[in-house]
Amino acid sequence: MALNASTTLPYDPATVLGVFTDEGFVRHMSEHVGGTLESLTVDGDTTGAFTLTAVRTMPTDRLPDMARKFVGETLSVTQTEQWAAPTADGSREATLQMTVAGVPLSVAAVQRLTAQGGGTVVDLQGTVSSTIPFLGGKIAGAAEPMIGKALNVQATEARTWLENR
Repeated sequence: MALNASTTLPYDPATVLGVFTDEGFVRHMSEHVGGTLESLTVDGDTTGAFTLTAVRTMPTDRLPDMARKFVGETLSVTQTEQWAAPTADGSREATLQMTVAGVPLSVAAVQRLTAQGGGTVVDLQGTVSSTIPFLGGKIAGAAEPMIGKALNVQATEARTWLENR
């Protein structure tokens, strides 16, 4: 299933990236959706190319009943973001991979933070796939809008986070 989501924040890309890589914010986002941040590692200096890996335990209460039968009450989700160094205007790009422990569901995407005026366009494009026979398409189809909605929630929470700092 195709994954496409976009939103704009009134901050420069470095500020947006600073929030997206802040352990307190990542923990807040995990808890905001009912999950738990198990670990967050940042390999490299965020002013250049770096890799961020977040492992979260997420509830499955928003998944369709058919999916919950296979996955249980919670999921362990690993998100790996490989960020390139910033361009001259501060824009950034990351390849993003999400895997779910014990479930053949994955997300492969590109996230861009593009400088535009005084703000940043946050854009996510990729695919959600599942290899469960017969049900894989339905599960991926159910996950896709949730991931897109998560980007919008993240942007709203990032704005609030920055306004309160």
